[in-house]
Amino acid sequence: MANYDVIIIGGGPGGYVAAERLGAKKKKVLLIEKAALGGTCLNVGCIPTKTLLNSAKHYVHALEGAKFGVNATGVSYDWTAMQAWKKDVVEKLRGGIAMTEKRLGVEVLAAEARLVGIGKVEAVVGGAAALHGAPAIIIATGSTPAMPPIPGAKGNPLVADSTGLLDLAEVPKRLCVIGGGVIGVEFAGLFAALGCAVEVVEMMDEIVPFMDKDQAPVLRKAMKGVSFRLGCKVERIEGATVRYTAKDGSDAKAEADLVLMAVGRRPVLEGWGAKEEGLDLTPKGVTVDERMRTNLPGVWAVGDVTGKSLLAHSAYRMADVAVADILSGGGASRGAEIMRYDAVPWAVYGITEAAGVGMTEQEALAKGLEVKKASLPLKVSGRFCAENGFASQGAVKVLADRATDRILGVHVVGAYASEMIWGAAALIEQELRSSDAREIIFPHPTVCEAIRDALFELE
Repeated sequence: MANYDVIIIGGGPGGYVAAERLGAKKKKVLLIEKAALGGTCLNVGCIPTKTLLNSAKHYVHALEGAKFGVNATGVSYDWTAMQAWKKDVVEKLRGGIAMTEKRLGVEVLAAEARLVGIGKVEAVVGGAAALHGAPAIIIATGSTPAMPPIPGAKGNPLVADSTGLLDLAEVPKRLCVIGGGVIGVEFAGLFAALGCAVEVVEMMDEIVPFMDKDQAPVLRKAMKGVSFRLGCKVERIEGATVRYTAKDGSDAKAEADLVLMAVGRRPVLEGWGAKEEGLDLTPKGVTVDERMRTNLPGVWAVGDVTGKSLLAHSAYRMADVAVADILSGGGASRGAEIMRYDAVPWAVYGITEAAGVGMTEQEALAKGLEVKKASLPLKVSGRFCAENGFASQGAVKVLADRATDRILGVHVVGAYASEMIWGAAALIEQELRSSDAREIIFPHPTVCEAIRDALFELE
């Protein structure tokens, strides 16, 4: 049996970052990944979708350039070339991860892995099993697209999940998206930008249900070429026709050439010995504490498999916390890093972006807080107007606790939202008051200045 300091099952964001951190500390690390380094995010999630969205943005900007004094004729897109660029980006980044792991001395093994007892992992390569041991094991098996039992969905070649949609040979003329969450909205925006007629069928009364209720309509209205059917329950799928019950109770249908099932993701809890070894599991994922420890001694879990926050950057932070706990040698008195979720930012990427961090107004009120708030259009920013036009949709909303003045939440819809939200996350992480934040000097002209303007408008 080969022995290591730490064995990591899963080479996605949580797994490969944990391996890098441990390797940098000269620990002997084995990283086991059955598919490709980078996990869902790099290979079939964050990076490929954003690569295609960037191509779509170039296309849209070329089409709309006349209002900025730039005229282009014969503008078209090449889906095959877009796919080739996506593949190139993914392969280069994947290679970069492999090089980093090698430079830091991390051993990477392409294999199926499973827990087989305290401190033991079995790896299977080509049917041959080998046993590996370590006093610390990190589970980072990630998640997979959820496929609800909708009649007509299973085995239907005209129904795809997000992974399948990324590898389409051509852009469909009509696309029906089941689910108005982050994945559904991003793909809807991508294909609509390329001229596809997109219809989104969402069971809730608004898209991206965790968004602030004032902000979600701004994002929805900014999405050109997308029709939304809100408050609708899908009953069955017939070929590429989605039958649903409308909000008013009537029967309705969405006819398309392809259906995207985008109702979320579920943690991968099967195939690696979780139940067999007695890990505490819920339908949402592996149960962990604030230091990412599971109920089994010497076993930590990070990333989507925990069901806590299915975001790549959450997995990065969970990896940092788990590594800090492992390096400390255990013991609750060390006062080391812990995982906090109240300052984790989120972002929706599209032709129009959205991002947020902290509480929504609805969440703050539900906690019994008295809220002071300010909402401003992004048109208060000269740069936003100059680069996007006066007709572009965008808004910023800031919330603070009236009793303490502490900033509770910051929410942005519009260009560059994903790039500016980290600063808002810092405000909340440090529990700053709005009076403190107003003393921060924002560069001018920038779009993020709208956050500072909103801070002065709080009432």
